[in-house]
Amino acid sequence: MTRLISCLLLVLSFSPALAQTKTPDQFLGYPLGSKFAYHHLVVDYFKDIQSLNSDRMKLVQYGSSNEGRPLMLAFVSSPENMARLETIRTNHLKSIGLLPGKPDASVPPIVWLSYNVHGNEAASSNTSMKVIYELLNKENVLTQEFLKNMVVMIDPCINPDGYERYTHWYNRVQSVTPDVTPFALEHEEPWPGGRFNHYLFDLNRDWAWQTQKETRERIALYNQWMPHFHADFHEMGAARSYYFPPAAKPYNKDITTWQREFNELIGEYCRKYFDKNNWAYFTKNDYDLFYPSYGDTWPSANGAIGVTYEQAGSGRAGLALAREAEHDTLTLQNRMAHHYASTLATLEAVMSQKDKVVSEFIKFHQDAANAPVGNFKTYVIKAKGNEERVRSFTGWLDKQGLVYGSSGKSISTRGTELTTADEQSLKIDNNDLLISAFQPKSNLLRVLFDPKPMLEDSVTYDVTSWGLAYIFGLKAYGLKEKLVPVPYQQPKIDNPLPASSPYAYIARWSEVEDAAFLAGLLKNGLLVKTSNTPFEMEKVSYPAGTLIITKKGNEGLNFDKLVTSLATQHHIQLVPAKTGYVSSGPDFGNDNVVAINAPKIVAVAGDGVSPPAFGAIWHYFEQQIKYPVTIVNATKLGNLPWNEIDVLILPDGRYGDIITEKHLESIQNWVRNGGKLIAMEHATDAFVNKPGFSLTKKFSDKKKDDDVFKKYGQQQREEASDSSPGSMFEINMDATHPLAFGCSKEYFAIVRDAYERDYLKEGWNVGYLKEDNHKAGFVGTKMTGKLKNTLIMGVQDMGRGRVIYLMDDPIFRAMLYNGKILFSNAVFRQF
Repeated sequence: MTRLISCLLLVLSFSPALAQTKTPDQFLGYPLGSKFAYHHLVVDYFKDIQSLNSDRMKLVQYGSSNEGRPLMLAFVSSPENMARLETIRTNHLKSIGLLPGKPDASVPPIVWLSYNVHGNEAASSNTSMKVIYELLNKENVLTQEFLKNMVVMIDPCINPDGYERYTHWYNRVQSVTPDVTPFALEHEEPWPGGRFNHYLFDLNRDWAWQTQKETRERIALYNQWMPHFHADFHEMGAARSYYFPPAAKPYNKDITTWQREFNELIGEYCRKYFDKNNWAYFTKNDYDLFYPSYGDTWPSANGAIGVTYEQAGSGRAGLALAREAEHDTLTLQNRMAHHYASTLATLEAVMSQKDKVVSEFIKFHQDAANAPVGNFKTYVIKAKGNEERVRSFTGWLDKQGLVYGSSGKSISTRGTELTTADEQSLKIDNNDLLISAFQPKSNLLRVLFDPKPMLEDSVTYDVTSWGLAYIFGLKAYGLKEKLVPVPYQQPKIDNPLPASSPYAYIARWSEVEDAAFLAGLLKNGLLVKTSNTPFEMEKVSYPAGTLIITKKGNEGLNFDKLVTSLATQHHIQLVPAKTGYVSSGPDFGNDNVVAINAPKIVAVAGDGVSPPAFGAIWHYFEQQIKYPVTIVNATKLGNLPWNEIDVLILPDGRYGDIITEKHLESIQNWVRNGGKLIAMEHATDAFVNKPGFSLTKKFSDKKKDDDVFKKYGQQQREEASDSSPGSMFEINMDATHPLAFGCSKEYFAIVRDAYERDYLKEGWNVGYLKEDNHKAGFVGTKMTGKLKNTLIMGVQDMGRGRVIYLMDDPIFRAMLYNGKILFSNAVFRQF
């Protein structure tokens, strides 16, 4: 019997139910913050602590990164709340009109805490381990009150690929004793840094556009929960202190009075912790609430209280960094302590106003659905001729959780064209898209459609114009009247195999999917042609740039099945042609109908190249059109096998130390022999006033003493006066040039810098700015003159090849629909 009791005691001592929750130190085997925990260890700790606290914690994987790492979210609350977690969710969504029916019980505040959206801001993921432990620590009286009064959601690492890029590098190079010397190797993070995700996108600027896998998967879950509060934990330059709210101006005008008040309240609670510990901090500077695609502003537009926290450190700080100006050493443990304190302050602030946090959120959405503010009660998108753009746009609306429909009948009314602000007569067709402002997410709709957002302060952090009509290149109208949409039906695309093989297939060229279709054809070895001039066949007009896939040249392939299946896959309605003869324009055998060959494309990366500019190119090829691109290190430019390359892309960057005179000669010889060089933004600097290249800098008549008496105390505003953080401009385009084929008549660009390029004396000035091209957003007074009468896009013929100069990045953050088409022209077309 004694032996039996001993065995039972031994079994019970190992029972998970009786096991003790490990502290982060115990789990990791080292003091938390004494080194950076790898991502898998962070995830494993969350799994381990959940396994022992399943009554108070639920861990879900809501997606995965591009490199296959899990995206995790922990739900933490009292056992009573966790037992009815799904009921809380559905009652919450019912209370704001996003699910039908009425809630049968009240809900507690739902607080979402996001850590490490920028991978090398690694203090926050490590902090999340302390946060989850203390929330589940039954001896912590304060955190147990949190769990009784709210549901807390914790994402320990929004950007695991960037986090792993940073932590693997740092843990590999760090000294046994962290070297606090600022110029030590462990404080010099190599290109491209850990800030960005796999495709080198900044995930903190992707909330509204959802171009990235991680963002789409996170926001899909966000829309299922619609938290009352969202906090985003960041790091900034290592020489600074700590930022918490209140936020800096400008605030977006649609931030509510309640959201502004709570922004102040958060600051009060944070100050208690920071003042008690004599920690340095600042408020009301730098971090504004204007651009609606951050982790604080996008949730704010969805009714949440969205806040950002910024800790000094980032990738440069490492484990410890001596700061002479501050007379201190900034350590990872310092940084974690500050983030932990602001986490507690956040939860205390929410708990102090828990009833009002919920009631104001409900009011926000009920008011939006029943009495939306703003001039427009309905938005209309013209669909005819833009079916695939509308398909892309409705897909984006779905991701936002916005409701839409179609008119279902013809309507004559008046509306305001959003890109011109002109009120005009409008004929709405039955298949046009209607988006009613009478819906719970009406405020998000209004913010993102705003063609000219009001800016209360010129010193701002990022893009200042983003209207959806500009972004998608669609004809959009705002109506003052309420129209009720009917269910929307996507046009069905079907390309059945023809009874007899046609002479050729004709395909449009005006949508991003058209470029993906072209890429598919080329990868499958098909010969594709295009007409460089308009033509007419059987009383149907086709614009220049239309794709023509002839039977001739494709005889050895399963021609009809391959072309029709690819077209249907990419939502393209083919037109079979019985003949190569046209009634107007060039016949299909004319010299103006040219082949599009499958190019060997090389893009440059590495030191000196802008990581996000390169990442936009990489993502465009791999994810958007799925066409192979070869990436080479910038240091290899002198040793490339030029005869194997058709297209060389130089992303934005500083090429002064990369492209030597010898490289210029090699590049020029390659272009003359038929190569195509695409130089983007500051990459064009390498060719200004260089022999053989026709790019020159615009003459400036600025007086030398203009800035002699500028005021030291106004330096931030002086810098703003010579900036364009991201303003919307309409570009004058030569629509007859192949670079512009398929783009909308009005081409808009988000201009962020002035390159002051003169018009090409030899070549084609395809896109340029004249006197009054500014549409919306902030442009400083000094910058304004630089953005007049200047080249934006130009093409120089050079021997059998050409150089394409793009002073504006058409695929910036993968945002602009027309820009993707223009970039496709630059890559694939012969002209």
